[in-house]
Amino acid sequence: MKILITGTAGFIGFHLANKLLKRGEQIFGLDSINDYYDIRVKYGRVEMTGIDKDEIKYGKLIQSKTDSNYQFIQLNLEDREGLEKLFAEQKFDKVINLAAQAGVRYSLTNPQVYMDSNITGFLNILECCRHHNIKHLTYASSSSVYGLNESQPFSTKDNVDHPISLYAASKKANELMAHTYSHLFKIPTTGLRFFTVYGPWGRPDMALFLFTKAIFENKPIDVFNHGEMQRDFTYVDDIVEGIVRVNDNPPKENPDWNPNSDDASVSSAPYKIYNIGNNNPVKLMDFITALEQKIGKTAEKNMLPIQAGDVPSTYADVSDLIRDLDYKPQTSIQDGIDQFVDWYKDFFKVN
Repeated sequence: MKILITGTAGFIGFHLANKLLKRGEQIFGLDSINDYYDIRVKYGRVEMTGIDKDEIKYGKLIQSKTDSNYQFIQLNLEDREGLEKLFAEQKFDKVINLAAQAGVRYSLTNPQVYMDSNITGFLNILECCRHHNIKHLTYASSSSVYGLNESQPFSTKDNVDHPISLYAASKKANELMAHTYSHLFKIPTTGLRFFTVYGPWGRPDMALFLFTKAIFENKPIDVFNHGEMQRDFTYVDDIVEGIVRVNDNPPKENPDWNPNSDDASVSSAPYKIYNIGNNNPVKLMDFITALEQKIGKTAEKNMLPIQAGDVPSTYADVSDLIRDLDYKPQTSIQDGIDQFVDWYKDFFKVN
């Protein structure tokens, strides 16, 4: 298979590219390499796939020095002409779109970048899939789409019409846009609602990275909602395994689908939505305790109120993932945190 993965300088995209390369797929990585967070981590991921960062030039396709099946290009999803040229030349079989402007809180102060990357950029991906015979588009959605939903665990059957951040709204919009293209042009599309992904090479703007950095530097950590948060923390390897299984199993048209059914995750079109979460919400304070145990130091804590755009709890119902793909994430919190801290100490040379 010739697969385009967008966001391969990003956290999940980097791990996914490595996983698919190991099984012999021909992978093309794409990333804008923006400076939303510490650029050292992004370039570090890029270099781990055998790409010389000094050779990176916008729009230039670069061959990996360590794997003949991997090539990388720096490109913005908003660059319609550049994206069209890439699709026309490379004739991909499948696309996995993980590139997006991430972050709930950042969307409160920088709304335009979410429209550019997550809406315009995603439209460009859909148009390229439409015109270049892509066999399956798998794309990242987010657990944030559940917004004001209070019924837990969150099910893909639930209504998600009440997002509470522009980031969440952009992800809900992606699902709607994908369904339209599945319906009109019969493009198989699968959206994946990720639940609080963590692990080695994780994003520096996420809680685990921020907490770890602060503890090692003897600085206090900010604990929102006075520690009453609950999150369905999901280890990155479990997320990647779910993506691979989904990618291998594109949805099919279902002429027997009933539009009056209560399942919003399917359709008569070749369209599907899955949750990928650990199915085991953890209190934020328990998460911090596991981190303190690994590091061997107690964190000084600033207890703060819940932030705008945040939800107090997330909890994934993964019953359809189990039913359809015989898969359920299962890495324990302590194991996942241990592996992250070991990576962090190695990457940042922390004693």
